[in-house]
Amino acid sequence: MFKSKFAIDPSLLHKDSVYTLNNGVKMPVIGFGTWQAKDGEEAYESVKAALRVGYRHIDTAEAYHNEESVGRAIRDSGIPREEIFVTTKLTNTHLTYEDAKQAI
Repeated sequence: MFKSKFAIDPSLLHKDSVYTLNNGVKMPVIGFGTWQAKDGEEAYESVKAALRVGYRHIDTAEAYHNEESVGRAIRDSGIPREEIFVTTKLTNTHLTYEDAKQAI
C-alpha cells in the first residue's frame, strides 16, 4: 500500500461537515490538497489514497501542474465521479471572464 507523506486523517471526514450549495448539493468542507504533490506517481497515489480513506473533495490548482495525475487517480479510484468534488484555482494571468472560461 502506498504510504503518502501528506496528511490523511479519516477522523476529520465527518458526513456532517459539509457546505450546502445553492442547488442543495452537500459538498464536504474538508478537502484533500494536492499542492506539493508532484505530477506522476506521487500525486496519483496520494489522491487515490485520500479517496480510499473517504475524502470526496480534492483541491487543486492550475499552478500545481499535476492535473493529469489527479484526474487519472479520480478515474481509477472506482468512485462514481458525481460523488467527488474538485475545486481549483486559476493563475492570475486568467483575469477576464473569457480567459477563465478558456482555462477551465
